[in-house]
Amino acid sequence: MPAHEKINYVEFPSNDLPATKAFFEAAFGWTFTDYGPEYTAFSDEGLDGGFFKADLCSTTSNGGALIVFFSQRLEETQTKVEAAGGKIIRPIFSFPGGRRFQFTEPSGNEFAVWSDLP
Repeated sequence: MPAHEKINYVEFPSNDLPATKAFFEAAFGWTFTDYGPEYTAFSDEGLDGGFFKADLCSTTSNGGALIVFFSQRLEETQTKVEAAGGKIIRPIFSFPGGRRFQFTEPSGNEFAVWSDLP
């Protein structure tokens, strides 16, 4: 049973569901369940969620929340993101507590990956 009054699910827009799915499958090994032609869901990825067909995308510049992944091997994860078609919009940089990079997936949604390892 989901925890009372805790974040349970997240949904993102996607202007190209097949490209978004292919990216997350290749970069992070996700699997999806389609619910019709305009919605696909993922689970067991730290937080369950889905992508819905939309013309917009979520970026920090337009006020979107930044979802941040964790990686034990930051450079390797960045390479996988690039190989899967992600665009690095902020290369690896240091911040108090670790390092991270930010990227967009094929539909333009912005994400980050961080590591506390050097």
